[in-house]
Amino acid sequence: MKRIAGFLGLIITVAIGAYIYSRQAQSVTPGGSSNPQAAMDIVGVKGDLLAIADAEVSHYALQSKYVSIEELRSAGDLTMPRNRRGPYTYSVEISDSAFRIVATYSGPDAGAPQTISIDQTKHITE
Repeated sequence: MKRIAGFLGLIITVAIGAYIYSRQAQSVTPGGSSNPQAAMDIVGVKGDLLAIADAEVSHYALQSKYVSIEELRSAGDLTMPRNRRGPYTYSVEISDSAFRIVATYSGPDAGAPQTISIDQTKHITE
């Protein structure tokens, strides 16, 4: 009887642990998506946006102007080979004193944000 009670206690503890783990895993998924591929794309896109923003800031420090992604590449400030990651495509909006880099989603509805952007303050918005 003592062994059965111990075994039941173990099963209940494992079930509670699994429930807590699943709830925590849902709460840290970026963008609220339950699709693991979409979550990985979002994390990658945010990293790419930060890299492009860093390149813009670096280029501005040397040349006193913001430029397109292609110009960043040709100047050697950006090593990212293409303007997309998964279903997201990158574009840059430039003015004399500011920039905004936008990642636009063009895939099937997966609960992913339609746009993710960053500006010269390096604040990412979804």
